[in-house]
Amino acid sequence: MTRYSCISISVFLLCLFLLPAAYADTTGIGMPTGEYEMAYQGPETLTLFVVPDGSGNSFDQASLPYGGQADATITLLLMDAMNDPIAHFPFEDIWLESRDAGLVPCRGGTTADANTDAAGITTWATPLHAGGHSQSLMDVIVNGSTLDQAAPLALSFNSPDLNGDLIVNLTDLQIFTEDFYYFFDTSFRSDFHRDGVVNLSDLPPMAEAIGAACP
Repeated sequence: MTRYSCISISVFLLCLFLLPAAYADTTGIGMPTGEYEMAYQGPETLTLFVVPDGSGNSFDQASLPYGGQADATITLLLMDAMNDPIAHFPFEDIWLESRDAGLVPCRGGTTADANTDAAGITTWATPLHAGGHSQSLMDVIVNGSTLDQAAPLALSFNSPDLNGDLIVNLTDLQIFTEDFYYFFDTSFRSDFHRDGVVNLSDLPPMAEAIGAACP
């Protein structure tokens, strides 16, 4: 073996030794933990009406099953490994996901409203930019990982973007029409008013959203 080959192997082994350090946590906060909850603490699952262009309902206008509204605003307290609040954590790295992937977000469409404040707190209150529909549980994601320390939230979503392609068009209108005529008493996805039936009251939200797409 030549002298240069030995040097190359030595450099390679040194790189392998240093690699973990290169990818170690440099934030000083470790793996974030957190506690979050909805303002509504009742037994019912709320539904939030979302549109890709952000013209859907704010969280305080979430629908109760079979009529009525409730406040689904989500508050998150983000903490480090020592359970100290993490201040000014970027909102871009905190978002919502449905477990069945039925909620389809635009880029950054389900992030928190703002960076965490000095007390480590941020919220979701403003309308999301998203489409699709989901009746699954929902998780808060931080840096790509689920906050397992907190229970998932029972919050559903529906949208005039019925097929989840992030634009409301004639394809969605066709799906809505089929639900209206054939599945009017069972179709969650098209029951925008959450009164238990797809009827004429659901038509204006569908019509008003035609052409809506991600920003």
